[in-house]
Amino acid sequence: MSEKILIIEDEPAIQEILKNYLVDAGYVVDIADNGLEGFQKFQQRKYDLILLDVMMPKIDGYVVLEMIRKESSIPVIMITAMGQEKHQIKGFDLKADDYIVKPFTISLVLKRIEAVLRRSFMIEKTAGNVLKYKEVSMDLDGCEVFVSGNLVSLTHKEYELLKLFLENQNYVFSREMLLEKIWGYDFYGNSRVVNVHIKNLRKKIGVDYIETVRGVGYKLGKKMEE
Repeated sequence: MSEKILIIEDEPAIQEILKNYLVDAGYVVDIADNGLEGFQKFQQRKYDLILLDVMMPKIDGYVVLEMIRKESSIPVIMITAMGQEKHQIKGFDLKADDYIVKPFTISLVLKRIEAVLRRSFMIEKTAGNVLKYKEVSMDLDGCEVFVSGNLVSLTHKEYELLKLFLENQNYVFSREMLLEKIWGYDFYGNSRVVNVHIKNLRKKIGVDYIETVRGVGYKLGKKMEE
């Protein structure tokens, strides 16, 4: 599957250049015109990497990166005309994975993307068969779930639900999608069964991990009032 990249950049010419070359290189690309739109798209879809400008309307890139890092360790490369050392240090202090100064060559951007994605893959590979989100961890080899180091007993469906959420962090699943993926195409019961299992799962792992997205479904994140 092609890696998905989100470009958060307010200059149309740079957007077009980056998107065209990245698509030609085999990546799936989304565009956001400002920091607020970029953060919203990050929350709505699972990406493999983000290219992030600094000077943008509504929310600047540093704030966007800070917000992203509260929810995810997704690779982020900052691309900006702000090339002074203090600006680069600020980006790395906020846990950017790389920092490219404008003007740039597209070949450099492509190589930096390849390198960052390669490091990200190696980190995931060396982490073993463990899925993690904040204090929740799932040992896929042992089929065990821990919250803050304490073993939690889950039913099979609860385990499969949590595994799906952990594998697709920040992705919103509708009840119908969860029924299809966890219960299968041949399930003819009431869709409210999803709500019951989510409620029970929250009781066991903590209410702050699975968020209800009003009118849509559920995702891994802080819980909102239903």
